[in-house]
Amino acid sequence: MAAEDFWNDPQEARGVLKRLRLVQGPLEHYETLARRVAEWRELEQLARAEGDETVLAELRTEAEELTRRLEQLELELILTGPYDGENALLTLHAGAGGTEAQDWVEMLLRMYLRWAERHDMETRVLDLLPGEEAGIKSVTVQVRGDHAYGFLRPERGVHRLVRISPFDASGRRHTSFASVDVMPDLEEESEVEIRPEDLKIETFRSSGAGGQHVNKTESAVRITHLPTGIVVSCQNERSQHANRDTAMRMLRAKLAQRQEEERLRKLAEIRGEQPDIGWGSQIRSYVFQPYSIVRDHRTRVEIGNVQAVMDGDLDPFIRAYLQAEARGALHRDPS
Repeated sequence: MAAEDFWNDPQEARGVLKRLRLVQGPLEHYETLARRVAEWRELEQLARAEGDETVLAELRTEAEELTRRLEQLELELILTGPYDGENALLTLHAGAGGTEAQDWVEMLLRMYLRWAERHDMETRVLDLLPGEEAGIKSVTVQVRGDHAYGFLRPERGVHRLVRISPFDASGRRHTSFASVDVMPDLEEESEVEIRPEDLKIETFRSSGAGGQHVNKTESAVRITHLPTGIVVSCQNERSQHANRDTAMRMLRAKLAQRQEEERLRKLAEIRGEQPDIGWGSQIRSYVFQPYSIVRDHRTRVEIGNVQAVMDGDLDPFIRAYLQAEARGALHRDPS
């Protein structure tokens, strides 16, 4: 960065700055944490020597916070994937279950928004298709924050809900499914190449809320990538130009995800493994009745406080997945 010609190539310079930030972040976190731990030890020794129970009680609370920050730092050091440091695009789709499944998508959306809020991450709904009676058929959310993609990618897969449906007058127990997809939200200068001749761009009237401007003009944009058949759309921005830019970001993210999945497939072939990638693997069950439990089928982590999980307490699942992934110890049984 000190070189005189550093900014001659702005794209390369921005890449260097991003790599620097990804290296500096964990280092600064470590230095801050090490300093706080050293201060904590000094205060703890002094409080014990003086028998000050009030200070010791405060130090026990601070120790819990320091432990949480240490666990967070450990996860950041695990996140070494090519896109782990990027922002994320989170997409939810209702599966089998009709209105019940669409309500399940709305519940999951709230859960992820609460999780992002807990981690001081910014969220923005980019595209939303409401259900006919209740809930949401599909929704895409942009999540901006340090390692947003790295932390959220363990959530990719099929999520199952078991509960007594509020939409069933007979009070029967229902099983519903929703798909969760997570993609890196890449900047325009990313390595993913998109040729204009490979795109089919269509405009249409937005179907969601937003007033006369959104509903009476063809501001919504749908882009089809012809070589792969990937289709993305955006309708929540106020102008067609803004919707097009956002849709292109979504397409770039899907193509990057496709490249990463192909890389993982090749690695699996070399290792002789056949892991499930993308849709089709049930990763977690949320049981509301007849008992309460959330069970992750890959890491075997179970939490009995379902409400806490639905309020965004996903860190035990994410932490367990990333640690198991680093050890190569993920289970494949979705039962």
